[in-house]
Amino acid sequence: MKRILLAASALVMSLSVVHADPIADREALMKSFGKAVGALAPIAKGEKPFDAAEVQAGFVTLNEHAQQMDVAALFPEGSTNAETTASPKIWEDMAGFQKAADKFKADAAAAAATPPADLAAFQATFGTVAGNCGACHETFRIKKG
Repeated sequence: MKRILLAASALVMSLSVVHADPIADREALMKSFGKAVGALAPIAKGEKPFDAAEVQAGFVTLNEHAQQMDVAALFPEGSTNAETTASPKIWEDMAGFQKAADKFKADAAAAAATPPADLAAFQATFGTVAGNCGACHETFRIKKG
């Protein structure tokens, strides 16, 4: 019985991977980045008090999501439509896009590994991590509206 359940589970999981939608997957991942950065931004702006535990938890969450950024799987050739804000520049300069993703992943990992001791240290680290988002959006995202 256990073998049947394991086999059925493996089949369902493999089917879900085969039918994955890279556009929906990457949009969900980008929204998770936005949510994590959005939770930390008020602290960086001084709108919320600095709380080392909250900041560290935010960086850990952001890093966990950042490490899921698989450029090849999320941005395969031809994975665009009229609704997406992914710029054609991604596919024109895949090496540059991969480099930007790798920098973001490395900076997010460093932020999660080194808890900031105070507001100034947090703001510097947050600026580096969030700066990756802005730089990538500037080059590889279509501005809508």
